[in-house]
Amino acid sequence: MNTFEKIYDVVRRIPKGKVATYGQIALYAGNPHWSRVVGYALHSNPSPDTIPCFRVVNRFGELSEAFVFGGINRQEELLRAEGIEVESGKVDLSVYLWDGK
Repeated sequence: MNTFEKIYDVVRRIPKGKVATYGQIALYAGNPHWSRVVGYALHSNPSPDTIPCFRVVNRFGELSEAFVFGGINRQEELLRAEGIEVESGKVDLSVYLWDGK
């Protein structure tokens, strides 16, 4: 399995109503130094219907201004549709962060 496939495998596991950080995805994919690689992989997402990259936020819970499938507003819409509260472009990680299980 190549690096991007490992990343996509982890992102598929993020449950509805939760978010994960780039660093968290990197760690679960096998290398805690892959945060930027996670960003590249998500920007190249071949299947947004099955790889929910909109559930990935930065370490501060901030949405991506460069969200590849419609920008920050689209990411916010998708998160809100799952019941995740977004305030000023940010998600409360103490409430919505996925525990990796």
